[in-house]
Parts: sequence; structure tokens; C-alpha cells
Amino acid sequence: MGTASRVLFERFSPAADLTVVAVCSVMLILMLFSYVSRGRSLRIFLCVLGAVVLAACSDVIWNMFIRMKNPSLYPTAYVFRVFYHATLFAAFFLYAFYIAEVTGLEKKGLRLVVSVFGGVAAVLVAADIFLALSPAGFRVLENGDVRYGPDLFMFGYLVCSAGLAVLLYRVRGYLYRRVMLGFYSAIAVAYGMMIVQQVFGHSSFTVATFMFPLIAMFYIMHSNPYNVALGAVDVQAMHDMVRTMHARRLPFCFMSLYLPELDAEGASLPEEMQAVVRRFTSDYFRGAYLFQIHNGHIMLLFLKKRNPDYEHRIQNILSAFKWEHRHFQYDYKIVIGESVDEISAKNDYAGLIRSIHRKMKINTVHRVSPDDIDVYDRDMYILSELSNIHQKKDMDDPRVLAWFQPVYNIAAGCYDTAEALMRLQLENTGMIFPDQFICLAEEFGYIHTLTEIILHKTCKAIRDLTKAGCAVGRISVNVSALEMRDEAFCGDINRVIRDAGIPADKIAIELTESRSEEDFRLVKNKIEELRGRGMRLYLDDFGTGYTNLERIVELPFDIIKFDRSMVIASGADERAEQLLENLAATFADMGYSVLFEGIEDESDEQRCRGMSASYLQGYKYSRPVPPEKLAGFFPHAG
Repeated sequence: MGTASRVLFERFSPAADLTVVAVCSVMLILMLFSYVSRGRSLRIFLCVLGAVVLAACSDVIWNMFIRMKNPSLYPTAYVFRVFYHATLFAAFFLYAFYIAEVTGLEKKGLRLVVSVFGGVAAVLVAADIFLALSPAGFRVLENGDVRYGPDLFMFGYLVCSAGLAVLLYRVRGYLYRRVMLGFYSAIAVAYGMMIVQQVFGHSSFTVATFMFPLIAMFYIMHSNPYNVALGAVDVQAMHDMVRTMHARRLPFCFMSLYLPELDAEGASLPEEMQAVVRRFTSDYFRGAYLFQIHNGHIMLLFLKKRNPDYEHRIQNILSAFKWEHRHFQYDYKIVIGESVDEISAKNDYAGLIRSIHRKMKINTVHRVSPDDIDVYDRDMYILSELSNIHQKKDMDDPRVLAWFQPVYNIAAGCYDTAEALMRLQLENTGMIFPDQFICLAEEFGYIHTLTEIILHKTCKAIRDLTKAGCAVGRISVNVSALEMRDEAFCGDINRVIRDAGIPADKIAIELTESRSEEDFRLVKNKIEELRGRGMRLYLDDFGTGYTNLERIVELPFDIIKFDRSMVIASGADERAEQLLENLAATFADMGYSVLFEGIEDESDEQRCRGMSASYLQGYKYSRPVPPEKLAGFFPHAG
């Protein structure tokens, strides 16, 4: 063996390659016991991992054969040497393929990138083999030494490294900057180690330089760490798992637990409850995964084929939950269902469950049915229309209808006010009533746009009625308490009324009572500002929810509007009637006007007239009507 060859092999140590194999094995083990993002990028990553492991093993084997100083083993050693180079060039090619995949180059040049790197790798491997077979290539000399001939590996390493550097630079804008910096830093460490190795004449760490980018890829792109206390991964992991199972046509089941009290910002499950959730996840289903959708919303997902008796297991876990609930006493909603192709294709089980939650009562269990899918589809369609309405902000949008229900003024003996009621007229569904879309508009932040549109159309109706000679006292518009959190709310309301050219006192604002102390302060300030501009204020739906009389007294409302439920209760129970009569009289004595809604017959009317009523509203007088029919109710001015 020549002097240069002896120096090279004396400076080789298998420890680095064995470390590479060990680290790659640990990464594979971690994949088995944690959740990793699936998809084509993971498959490419595993191919890179395999290429690096094969390179490390072949590097150790060919160096070991050479060190045996047995000339009969040298040709076999050289085959492993060529295989070692080939696997490293394959790793370069796979790195390029991976970068193109995760940066979204599939439509921007993935085939070109793959072709170029694949071609370069193939040429370098072919050249390595050709040189080995050439007269100047691999030979065993008469004295037993071995001659390797020209070595293209370092040249190929530099060419491929330069190509990867160019590719990374070109795709720098396709990923989050800090993610790209993580890749750059790992590759810089690898290049630095390669330079140091060449300066000191070593060959032990070549494969190790391929491992550092692998670690970066695993940590940045594929790790999805558990919430170690709860045993859950995040919602993105759930989307990834659903996508994978849908692609493989693997039916699955899910169980969703929603705890409204723990869904607030910064809230978390108590430690004792976390222990119960961990036990439930591991004890009741085989191969189940737990996902945390929000702070108070978790979802268990498991394959049917691994749990053929899943119905029995579901009943067991529900029985155990009811037992535990006696201790924790948190309100809950549980949704149980099986995979549906339509929802899996959209990857929106969280949206389906939210749709079901809107209709569910507290502390109930619901099994997903085909009707739920229909409601979800309808909600998604309505939501897309609301989003479009919000984006356009067209105050005359024909999809938003303003209908009006006349209100009877007892003292005046006529209809001089009305309530504006919103409807949606959509192409695929026809007319949609508020109970089907208001909660969606509030949840997704579209409610204020709807309020502006309905206010604009109400102002237009008042203007048209006035031109027609009708004596219009005012028309009220319902406003969500959520809108009050916007600093621009009062300015927007005033702008719409001003642009319509009508007096502000022709508009009344109906509000339901706020639930939190913070919302109460905001509502109070906004009410005072609106009232200062001449608008009247109604407290809507009095008698529902958790009405706080002390707060009502603090707020400068003009009219207290008693809900239909109280009118019904007063007709069914004498004590309820007496209570309602006393409440209404108290408000009247304090200077509030009292309005009863939901008057449907003569009995309701007579009873409410005797309970300090100033205004009456309900189907006895009129159902909601379109604006062109409202003129038939108002008296003529003058």
C-alpha cells in the first residue's frame, strides 16, 4: 500500500460513521413513539436517512477490508467504495428533491431540479465506475499495495454542494425566514466540518456532514412535539393524520370533548383532569391519538381496523367519563362520529364539530348523523356568502334583506315604530333567517358589516316612508354586543345615518345585556355616546340569560323589551304574571318605556296592557314584512 494510502487509512476511524448510524436509528425510534408530519416530504426524508445510513455502513466496510491487508478482499472493498460514493451522491440528489418539495416548487420547476441533480449524480457515479475500470484506475500491485486511480468524489462533492447552495438561495422566499436560517446554519456546520477534515487529512467525518441537515429537517419540518402533560399534539397534526388516512382509505372514528369554561385564553385543564385524559387516551382504544384543538377542546382519533369492537369501547369510555364528571363538574359537549369522505376530503372535522356545537345543549352527547353533514354544508355555504358580503362591503348588497315588524304604540293608538329584522336571500338556499347565520357572523367577525348594511337599508326605508308622507317615530336595529369592542363602532353607526340624511332620533339601537364586566363598561360608554347623538336605546330580550338589575339601572336605556318567553310564562302561572307585572311597573315608575314582544292573541294583549305596557309587538298585529308593505301600517303625517 502506498504512503499516501497508509496515511489516509491510519487517519480513518469508524467511530464517526457508527455515530451517524446510531443518531439516524434514534431518529427512526423517535418517529415510532411520537407524531411526525406525514406526506411525500416524509417519504423523501426517510430515503435520505436510508442513503446516509447505507453510506456510513459501506464506508466502514470498505475501510475495514482494506485494513485487513488481504489483496483478495481489495476488489470487494472497492465495490463498497463505489457504493459509498453512489449513496452520498444519491443523498445530494434527494436533498435537492426534498428542498423542491417542501418549498412548493412542484409547479415552479420541481421536474427541472430533479432532472438536473439526478443527471449530475448519475454522471458522477458512472464516471467513478468508469475510472475504476480504466487502465489508470483500481489495481492491486505486485507488492500487495492497492492503487485507486483518480478520485472524483471531492470534485463531485463540491459540485453538488454548490448546486444545493444555489437552490437554497433561489427558494429563500418560499419558506418562513427563520426556518430557512435553520437549514442554512445546519448546512454551514456541515461544510465547516468538511473543510476542517480536509485541512487535517482525515476522511472519517464525510458521512457525518450529511447528518446535520438531516437533523435540521427532522426537527424543523417533521417533529410535532406532544403536550407532555396531556399527551396531545396540535390541530395541524390532526389535519396531517386525516389527510393521510383519507389518502389510504382507512376508516376511523373520533370523539370530541369540549369544555366551554376552559376554552378561554390562557386557560388549561387542571392537573388531575390531565391525568384522566392521559389514561383515557391509552386505556380505551388501540393506537389512538389525542389532538388539542383549543384550550378546552380535545379530540381522540382512532382507526376502526385496530378497534373492531369500537362501539363497546365507546360505551366504556362514556361510562368512565360520567363517573369522572361527578368529580370535576365542568360543563361539556361530547361529539362522536365516524369518518366521512366529504369531510375528510375537506379536512375539516373541527368545522363539522363547531357546527354541531352551535345546536347542542350543555352536558349532552351527540352522535354525528347525515343531517349534521347537511347542516355543516349549509353553514359552510352561508359562511362563504358572509365572507363575500364582508369583503365587498356593498351597503346595497341584494343578499342582505331588511324586513320590518310594526310595533303598536298603546298611548298613540297606532303603529309609529318598527323593528328591523335581517334576512339573507342566497342563491342556493333561498331565504335564511337570523338563527341560521347570526351566530356564524359573530363567530367569524362578519357581524358589524351586516349591521352597517341593515342600518343603511333601514335608513333608506325611513327616508322613503317620510317622502311617502308617513309619520315615522323611529325604527330599531339590533346590534351585537361583540361589535361594541370595536373603537370605531359609534363612528360607523353615525356615518351611515349621516350619509342617509335622516335625523339620528329616527333610529333606535337594540342591545342584549353584556355578560362580562369588561363588556359592560364598553357597552355603557358606547350607549352614552350613541344617546348623546340623539338615538334611542332598547334593552332587548329582558328575561333571558342572567339579567343583572343593578347594571340595567346604570345603563341609560330608554325602553325595556320583555322577551316572548316571559309573556308565555305570565299566561301559564299566576305567580309569574304577578312577578312580571311588578317588574314592568317598577321600570315604568323609573321612567323606562316597557315593550312586550311575542303578542300572539287577544289574551296576550289584554294581559300585557294591564302590566304597564307602552308598546306591543307580535304576530297578532303583523308578521315581519318587506319595506314596501310597511307604509300600510304607519299613519300619515299632518
